[in-house]
Amino acid sequence: MHSAWRCNDCGDVHPFHVAQHIGPEILDSVLRQAAPGPERMPLWCPWPLPPGWMVTGVGWAGDDRSGVRATALSCTGPDPLGGGPADLVLIAEQPGVGLGTRFAGIPGIDPGYLIAEALGDGGGRRGPHAKIKAGGHPTPLWCVKSPEDRSAYVSEARGMWLYAVAWPASAGYFLAEHVVLHDLTDGVPPELVYGAPSPYLHGRV
Repeated sequence: MHSAWRCNDCGDVHPFHVAQHIGPEILDSVLRQAAPGPERMPLWCPWPLPPGWMVTGVGWAGDDRSGVRATALSCTGPDPLGGGPADLVLIAEQPGVGLGTRFAGIPGIDPGYLIAEALGDGGGRRGPHAKIKAGGHPTPLWCVKSPEDRSAYVSEARGMWLYAVAWPASAGYFLAEHVVLHDLTDGVPPELVYGAPSPYLHGRV
């Protein structure tokens, strides 16, 4: 008998839960699970949202024994380059979870080796590919290799991995627009706009 959730490729994993709909009440429910005490998990959201963008989903990884080990929030809006729709999923996770690598479409559990590759291999350290603010702090982002249908950026914020994964790949330019990430566990802006569920957060990855 084995009580843990298991993946055929990764072994034991933390179950991933996605709310079927998104709105103030659902968001409050997720935040109560993510922030039960001092060891809270951040739930990152661009704020203020750029024109035309809205929050389109929320999810978390963990169970009753381990607590919340990762959070995910999706936003949808106009592609800054292509003009069509774009989706962005922001993930915060503790080391060893692997939720971010799943959405980024990259192998492994933690992205440290990919950041090392992005920094350069002996030819001098390269600068970050994007710079944002997360929780009031300047935060560099490194673009890592991912499938051609998306772009994936990785960093660290509040002692945890931070992923930003965008569809289509051109939507990654969203992160060049002076993005500021707000941790919703610090408070939910009442002006937050909600939209239809994101197909990417609900399994189309």
